[in-house]
Amino acid sequence: MSMIRDLRAAVRPSRGRKDSPYETDPRNAARTNSAIVDCGVYRDGRRVSDHVTPSEAMAGVRGDGGFAWIGLHEPSEAEFAEIAREFGLHPLAVEDAVHAHQRPKLERYDDTLFTVFKTVHYVEHAELTATSEVVETGEVMCFTGRDFIVTVRHGGQGSLRALRHRLQDDPELLGKGPSAVLHAIADQVVDGYIAVAGAMQDDIDEVEIDVFSSGSDGKGGAGKGSPKGGDAGRIYQLKREVLEFKRAVSPLLRPMQVLSERPMRLVDTDIQKYFRDVADHLARVNEQVLSFDDLLNSILQANLAQATVAQNEDMRKITSWAAIFAVPTMIAGIYGMNFEYMPELKWKYGYPLVLLVTVGICFGIHRGFKRNGWL
Repeated sequence: MSMIRDLRAAVRPSRGRKDSPYETDPRNAARTNSAIVDCGVYRDGRRVSDHVTPSEAMAGVRGDGGFAWIGLHEPSEAEFAEIAREFGLHPLAVEDAVHAHQRPKLERYDDTLFTVFKTVHYVEHAELTATSEVVETGEVMCFTGRDFIVTVRHGGQGSLRALRHRLQDDPELLGKGPSAVLHAIADQVVDGYIAVAGAMQDDIDEVEIDVFSSGSDGKGGAGKGSPKGGDAGRIYQLKREVLEFKRAVSPLLRPMQVLSERPMRLVDTDIQKYFRDVADHLARVNEQVLSFDDLLNSILQANLAQATVAQNEDMRKITSWAAIFAVPTMIAGIYGMNFEYMPELKWKYGYPLVLLVTVGICFGIHRGFKRNGWL
């Protein structure tokens, strides 16, 4: 049990800590490609060399054992070509890693596992609007071999700097090899999903409260300000962001299932057990995202229903007033005809009587509409 606690403590991302997306040492950058963030050799769970090129790192690994961890950020084809040759990476996987915009997946090329993760970051905003960006996405791609792991990041999110330091503080875990790094990256990515899901839940709750509070006057009818004109836009924008989140979470279910259930030569058996924990967390996040989609559909339908009710209410009011004004219009039209014999035409009280009857009829119609809730 102590090993499980130590493992989880090592791979959990620190909350509220903002790390720089780059960790390039000037000496390392001068000797290697500019896209390389860090390159180190690990032996018996400890880092034994710094500021080396990928070629030097692999030479050290092949001579004395251990594994190399090379981190890159948005490399170009030319920058990645040398590393691809050095580690024997498959051209198709290299093409995916360079051009990015891939769906999460797990592929095996000879003795190399190629894994794609989509990182998700919640964008803080003072107020949710119809144009608010709620999530930002990036990518982390991992080439995992027997004695190396190459990580390629795209986007400003998903820094692995703090993760690398935490793993270096746990030699027992790093001693498991490249698969321990792969698990730590997967765990950090999924932990990021959990944080984003919680923040998006707050946004959805806020929209839900606004829609239903503005759509009811507390008496079963529509409120005076219902529904807000911007509610539909906000809901639709949230649905777009949930869809973006879903594209990161759902495709990763199968790769995590494979890593946790299928024996692999490149994944240490002790580490494989902990992939089940990651897969379980990912499944729960996926269920939450699916519920977000259903809930937003219900909120949007309720908002549209409120808009329809509000329009019907306006039409009833217009119809009621039109019916009231039709009475004096009709009477005035009758008395405006040029007939010689009209009711009470020569009676001196005829004019005020007609006005009184007109007002009485209008008042009666108004009371009837008021009683029925039309006015």
